[in-house]
This record gives sequence, structure tokens and C-alpha cells, in this order.
Amino acid sequence: MKSIEVKGTARTIAERSSEQARALKEIRSNGGVPCVLYGGDEVIHFTVTSDNLRNLVYTPHIYVVDLVINGKKVNAIMKDIQFHPVKDTILHVDFYQINEAKPIVMEVPVQLEGLAEGVKAGGKLALQMRKIKVKALYNIIPEKLTINVSHLGLGKTVKVGELSFEGLELISAKEAVVCAVKLTRAARGAAATAGK
Repeated sequence: MKSIEVKGTARTIAERSSEQARALKEIRSNGGVPCVLYGGDEVIHFTVTSDNLRNLVYTPHIYVVDLVINGKKVNAIMKDIQFHPVKDTILHVDFYQINEAKPIVMEVPVQLEGLAEGVKAGGKLALQMRKIKVKALYNIIPEKLTINVSHLGLGKTVKVGELSFEGLELISAKEAVVCAVKLTRAARGAAATAGK
């Protein structure tokens, strides 16, 4: 898995919620994003510039984050992110510190390979889940989950429960459809003609 460095500055949390809200508003108005790091000995509140998060957030890739807070480095993953409902700016990010001996849960991008039999017959291949949630030690998690769809016929699907990857526990719902070969009008017409 690729890594990316993100630098942050530790911040203190105000006692009163009104002061907290004011402090968060000020951070955001100055181009900062309030963040929290969980999973270590203590919960760490810090601030990162929105520019510093761009390559981590707006990408199809997954990363281990080399988080540098006030000069101290920890390995983490991005756990949760909140966007402004209208402006789509980043409001808040939660990170989770990685422990090499403890499994983590992470969403991994799906990549389809092969030409499906159903596509040869006039169907259309549709990817319905771009990411699958997995649980594993972080150094086992691949950058993507490759699924071969060559065997997939017209009207057939691949569900999460039918998949397995070495060393990974798939957390996404077993009945969730990852991809499907859908019947197109042309394929339906060909099938109807063949049936006559």
C-alpha cells in the first residue's frame, strides 16, 4: 500500500462547547481542517491545512498516512471524513493509528479484469460497488481487489459472499452485488430472435 505524508499541528480543546464551536469555525475560516487521531495511547486533536489533505482525499487510491503532528510521526489510516453539504469542502477528518499487530478495517477499491461472456453476447458490464470493506493487518491489505469476470454470463452477478482473498476478511454485506452483466435491448432482441 502506498504511503502519503500529512503534517498537522496539535490543538487544545476548549472546556465549553460554545468556545469549541468558535475555535473550529476560526480554524476552517483560515483554511484549516480540524482532525482527530484515535487508536493510540491518547486521543489527539490537531489541525491540517485543506491543501495538505487534497492528495489523500481526492484520489481513487488508498494510503497509509505518515502523520506528522508537531514533529512526531505516527502511521495511520483515514477513518472518516465529513464534507460541507453545500460547498463540498472538508469539514472534519478522523484518523486511526495503525498497530502492526492489530487488524484494521478499510475500504479497498475494486478492479474488474477480463472480458465477460455476457458482454460478448451483447450485455453490459456494470460495476456496482467501487470499494469493498475488508479487515486485515494493514501490511496485508492490497491497493486494489482484482476480480476476474471472464466467466460472467448475461444477467449474472458477482456478490461479496462469492469472493475470497488471502489474508482478508470481507466485512461488506455478503449479499451485496459487486458487479453484474446487464441485459441490453440489443441482447434481449437477439435472445428473442434466437428463441423463434
